[in-house]
Amino acid sequence: MDNGLTWRDLSKMIDHSLLHPTLSDAELRSGCDLARRYDVATVCIKPYAIGLAREALAGSEVAVCAVAGFPHGNSTIGIKIAEAESAVLAGAAEIDMVINIGKALGGDWGYVEREVRLVHEVVAGHGAILKVIFENDYLKDEHIIRLCRICSDIRVAYIKTSTGYGFVKQPDGNYNYQGATDRHLRLMRQHADPSVGIKAAGGVRTLDDLLRVRSLGVTRVGATATAAILDEARRRAGLSPLGQGVRAAQGY
Repeated sequence: MDNGLTWRDLSKMIDHSLLHPTLSDAELRSGCDLARRYDVATVCIKPYAIGLAREALAGSEVAVCAVAGFPHGNSTIGIKIAEAESAVLAGAAEIDMVINIGKALGGDWGYVEREVRLVHEVVAGHGAILKVIFENDYLKDEHIIRLCRICSDIRVAYIKTSTGYGFVKQPDGNYNYQGATDRHLRLMRQHADPSVGIKAAGGVRTLDDLLRVRSLGVTRVGATATAAILDEARRRAGLSPLGQGVRAAQGY
């Protein structure tokens, strides 16, 4: 790969997302099999499916990531703590938690800081890592900057742009979202401590997307187009695509 990158450097940037509410157990297993074949960083999965994912990934170097307060962040702090702790005790090595977006927009930063700190304490206390999801489509720059500082002070492992489900009503009445924009990624990298990783989620669908966000300081991405991204990386490296002749399962 260019710039000395190996194919595995890229595969280990990816959290293969299996979070769509319609996914059946069979589809979740298929997604885990894909993640195992492509040797990604984690499978990001719904909490009830942690056991299924651990079984499917046993013996591999793919970890299990579970979500908390997902996708809208509206659970109480106590519920988020309980959900995160339950997931870690069930075998999740990483937790992606959505902040209370309304509290951030309302400027109740004491609440937001307390929520992140308490969830981080329980997750880190069990040897797992926390990624904090901002849902940037709903926020202004000043909110993102304040969240970067809060998460830096608490020393969370990662801050994350989006859930992939943060749809905003557009002028035409339809709902859509931007996800991980270059401008927001630059803003997050500028205002977060260097020790805090950046995870881009929403809109990273091609190898060029992955390489672009990597150049902006991103070290982890959430993706459903995992096979397409990594097969293209193998093609460019002169290797046969892993998905060749195989019906590769995607997140949805």
